[in-house]
Amino acid sequence: MNIDLGDFEQNELQQIPINKIRLNPFQPRKDFEPEKLAELMQSIKTYGLLQPIIVRVVEGGYQLVAGDRRLRACSQLGWTEIPAVVRELSENAMATMALIENLQRENLSFLEEAAGYERLLREFGLTQEVLAQRLGKSQSTIANKLRLLKLPEKVKEKLLKEELTERHARALLKLPDAAAQEKILNEICNLNYTVKQTEQRVEEYLRSLSAPLPAKERKKVIIRDIRIFLNTVRQAVSLLESGGLGPKIKEKDFGDYLEITIRIPKQRKQKKTRPAAGSHIAREINQAATT
Repeated sequence: MNIDLGDFEQNELQQIPINKIRLNPFQPRKDFEPEKLAELMQSIKTYGLLQPIIVRVVEGGYQLVAGDRRLRACSQLGWTEIPAVVRELSENAMATMALIENLQRENLSFLEEAAGYERLLREFGLTQEVLAQRLGKSQSTIANKLRLLKLPEKVKEKLLKEELTERHARALLKLPDAAAQEKILNEICNLNYTVKQTEQRVEEYLRSLSAPLPAKERKKVIIRDIRIFLNTVRQAVSLLESGGLGPKIKEKDFGDYLEITIRIPKQRKQKKTRPAAGSHIAREINQAATT
């Protein structure tokens, strides 16, 4: 796809009623800074509109392809018509063109840029490789931008609000969960960390996760494990008893260690049986017969 935003002939220009133009649903830019818009309005008021907007024909009018800020500025200045170039474009081309325009003007935040990539991939089934070719970027650049969208919404909002950089955001991606990301982000904002300081703080946090537990904490874990072990041993002895093996268990606590002795007979215990009723009479008769 070959898209040139500035390639048009003077005779292609048309004056189009502003109220006939619909906004571009694929506009990647979500926030329009009032100060920047006011500066553009003043420039247009002084020098006129130096570059026309680009539209395409749709049912009932036109749809904006490129020039969202210019259209908004002219509308707020009270213009009823605006110079425009009409192009025949598919939705795919229109969405790509809107993204390219904003990238060329460098007025997108890194998160808006990432969201724009994601929408192009999702809406039109493009691969990262194809999108990279259309935008003149490497596939790894596209992939790295898209990873930023994995950050929690609260984190992304604060990154934009505090005007932090993409490298700050990339450092936060290394953290294991949202709680850690919010914690470190608050530190970044409160202490005005540079990118380098942020990266160092993230590495420090990750090292702390793999550090050994304090002795007190280790002791708690060991005690808990010993109790589980003792319960397991006692249950095993109980099973042996129910099987008639008659085991004996002794436990001695020596403070630093616990001694457990288990004695298990090699033969099952023989249960004592009571003589059958009348058996002693039979014995007496037998004895009498032999005397």
